[in-house]
Amino acid sequence: MGFQQGELFSSDLAPWEIDSANETPSVSVVFPEPPFGPYDYRIPDEMAGQIKPAMRVVVPLGKGNRELVGYTLSVQIAIQPAQSLKPVLRIVDHEPLCNGHLLQLIQWMSRYYLVPLGQVFEAVVPAGVRAGAGTRNQTLLRPSDLASDDSAIKSLPTKQRQTLQQLILADEPLSVDQLKHLAQCSDGVIKKLRETGFIESYTERVMQFDPSTIKTSYERIPAPALSSDQRVALQTIFQSIESGEHSTILLHGVTGSGKTEVYMQSIEQVVSYGRQAIVLVPEISLTPQTRARFQGRFSSVAVLHSHMSGPERHYQWRRIADGHAQVVIGPRSAVFAPAPYLGLIILDEEHENSFKQETVPRYHARDVAIHRASLERIPLVLGSATPSLETYHRAQIGQYKKVALPRRILNRPLPEVTTIDLRSARIDVNRGAISTPLVKAIERTLADDGQTILLLNRRGYATSIQCPSCGHVIDCPDCDMPLTHHRDGSKATCHYCDYTIAAPNLCPKCGFEAIRLAGLGTQKLEIEVQQRFPDAKIARMDSDTMKKPGSHERVLAEFRTGKVQILLGTQMIAKGLDFPNVLLVGVINADSTLHFPDFRASERTFQLVTQVAGRTGRGDRAGEVLVQTYSPDHPAIVHACRHDFDSFSMQELEQREQFGYPPFASLARLIFRGPIQEDANEFAEEVVRRIQSEIARTGSKIRVLGPAPPPIAKLRGHYRYQAMLISQDAAALNSVLARIQSTTKPPGENLYLIDIDPVDML
Repeated sequence: MGFQQGELFSSDLAPWEIDSANETPSVSVVFPEPPFGPYDYRIPDEMAGQIKPAMRVVVPLGKGNRELVGYTLSVQIAIQPAQSLKPVLRIVDHEPLCNGHLLQLIQWMSRYYLVPLGQVFEAVVPAGVRAGAGTRNQTLLRPSDLASDDSAIKSLPTKQRQTLQQLILADEPLSVDQLKHLAQCSDGVIKKLRETGFIESYTERVMQFDPSTIKTSYERIPAPALSSDQRVALQTIFQSIESGEHSTILLHGVTGSGKTEVYMQSIEQVVSYGRQAIVLVPEISLTPQTRARFQGRFSSVAVLHSHMSGPERHYQWRRIADGHAQVVIGPRSAVFAPAPYLGLIILDEEHENSFKQETVPRYHARDVAIHRASLERIPLVLGSATPSLETYHRAQIGQYKKVALPRRILNRPLPEVTTIDLRSARIDVNRGAISTPLVKAIERTLADDGQTILLLNRRGYATSIQCPSCGHVIDCPDCDMPLTHHRDGSKATCHYCDYTIAAPNLCPKCGFEAIRLAGLGTQKLEIEVQQRFPDAKIARMDSDTMKKPGSHERVLAEFRTGKVQILLGTQMIAKGLDFPNVLLVGVINADSTLHFPDFRASERTFQLVTQVAGRTGRGDRAGEVLVQTYSPDHPAIVHACRHDFDSFSMQELEQREQFGYPPFASLARLIFRGPIQEDANEFAEEVVRRIQSEIARTGSKIRVLGPAPPPIAKLRGHYRYQAMLISQDAAALNSVLARIQSTTKPPGENLYLIDIDPVDML
């Protein structure tokens, strides 16, 4: 499935150098939909030298010769007779969509994640780039070969001669309007020069996006003095940059220890060599803050993320590809930025699950960044206060370099964290979610002109709708999940498939004229906070309020300037935000991620509590953290309250090793689904039997769990079954799955997917 790294051409000759009459150049083409290919096509003589790897072409397919757009992989000399190959019909792109290293990365992703190459291309190259968003066809003018004949030019009338000279002096193609303005001439003069052959015209797609719509002017920020810990970390990164070799560096720094400044000074070193850097952040909400910081230090910063318009994303992509952007910032897909002079990749908050793509291809940006940095022979910096146990373990055993920032800037203390035992506090979430100690702490913070962050990792108003008479819970007809009540618009919504109905006033099963809204979401929390603190300015950040472009920037700007005193929301407010006036953080329910049926549940809870706690005490005044929990004695909560990553990781890694989970083994998850439960189950059992036979045939040491229903047994109208494959031999695991994939055709309406290195177990 794909080619070996480095095998871009199967001939020693470059494709545009093949000219023997006995040698027919051909191109391998893959498609983003079945049949995926690759298939070989003959390159017609008129296209010789124009087709290169990583371009799109239109080719005929099948007996009906239907025309499809495909991606070129390699150009080679045809092995079979030329007449047996169908010809390429048209060229879509006039230059490659990505460079050689990115093409090698695409090929690796196809093999590792078991995804057809054409689908990986579609994920790597944004839709706006493929569609040419923000461009239009424009006629351009350039001097012809005849314009190099001085005697011929002298014979021209004065105005024609002057116009031609202006075009020659421009040293680049010009539009008709540009040349008219420059030469102060009429259309007739240009027309005459074209008729006599002194000027050639051609049509090209030209970017029309107006870059003045992007804010680029930020206050210049001088580099601060570094702490001794920062200097040591920076020196380690400098050595890796100057070595010209790949290395992965874990920058393990407590919250507020100055990791961002280490990133920026590392990038300054890279930029001084004329190279580029990519900075990956886990959430779009972090992009405005990170961009502002970097634009305060660098003259050319590009941003890439999915909330941008097609034209703007295309414009930024072209800037990066042309080498005009020093720094590229964005969430996971920015790892594919087409930087031709890449010198450094930084992945901030590397532990975050949002770096994992949950649709095809199901890649993890961290692992893709590791492979890209290896291909480019450059350093990769992974930064976090709570690194993933996979990353931390690899640093412990020496696969990665490790540098620590164990202290906050200016030796500011880490915030004091106190748990509030909800078992004794006996909070009724239907009447109020904020305990008395937390209420008093918010009052103190408001009186001190400080700011508060409240974390609740559940959106909506109530997490379930139940009849108090018969007990019926209103759930999604397509998913095995209760509907969430949303007060906005008085609706009930499934957060997994977006099924939505009007919120019921009576029970649809027994007709009882009352309904019970159980559980707690951010909407209900917002209403409670507004009622308790009517004079405070409050803002909510979750995926419901952050849909409009610019929403993140607006809310965070108001919080930064103090217009918002209490910021509440889901986990998007727990990551990387730096506001010196935050004096209090309240975790409304620390158990929301703790009791999931997932071996990473404890790790995620520790990370979430530690990260949100780190949002306070970052200025001159000390911070305070209150954690409401029903499990105050759970190790994840205890260690998070003590800011004790080492003890938590040691205990958790011992359990992982005992049960053979990552990082001590590789993991793959197979999900089977279908509209009829019995058929889906039978299909899952059949595939698992074949997997076990393949394991026995090859002698691979792979453990198979399942098939069994996952925690969410029905999703979007399909019944689901899952199987887990666990092995210490990643290559053997990949080989078995590739064999099964190539020989498995789902029966009827059943489907299945393979998720390599899954992070979602639901």
